[in-house]
Amino acid sequence: MRRLTLASAGLLALLSGSAQAADVGADLPMTAPGFDWTGYYAGLQAGYGWGRADMGSSGGAPFSASPDLDGGFIGGHVAGLWQFDQAVLGAVADLNYSSVDGASDLGLGDSAGAELKWFGSVDAKAGYAMDRVLVYGIGGIAFAGIEASRNGVADTRTEVGWTLGAGVDYALTDKFVVGAQYRYFDFRSEHFDIPDDRDQDVKLHTLGVNLSYKF
Repeated sequence: MRRLTLASAGLLALLSGSAQAADVGADLPMTAPGFDWTGYYAGLQAGYGWGRADMGSSGGAPFSASPDLDGGFIGGHVAGLWQFDQAVLGAVADLNYSSVDGASDLGLGDSAGAELKWFGSVDAKAGYAMDRVLVYGIGGIAFAGIEASRNGVADTRTEVGWTLGAGVDYALTDKFVVGAQYRYFDFRSEHFDIPDDRDQDVKLHTLGVNLSYKF
């Protein structure tokens, strides 16, 4: 009888210990935590841009033209991101050297052109994280050095506008992130006294890839 009592007590203790272990196990995560997007970033980007420059002049030799623009760009960026559950919010600034340009033939050897010498932006970024994948939207204030030219005479102004876009980033490692992005830029209308008393409105689309380092 004494042996039966001891055996019963031992069985109860074993069952109680197993139940406590199961409760502790239930509180543990089933998988390791995912990639944390919170941090500061710096990196490079490059891509292709295309768009149009709507231009017109009522000066000495009136004209109206809308040359197509296209060309490449390369630049750098810095960013700060903060993750809240699966939501990611942050700010990004970028600056690019550009060879996006185009011209219209006005006839009789006359031509009018436009060129983006450089462009950049300061943006807010908001996205949805799925472990190492981040899908996001981006938008903010854009600025550019835009040249107006006619028959070898040129004038460059710094123009301010706005930009919107979207992209996807992927964390290759805990430090390196690659991504792809589409952006639309509207630099609005600017008046150029030289070379032809011109009003010029430049709009630009870009597709780019980027590589970032997370600090």
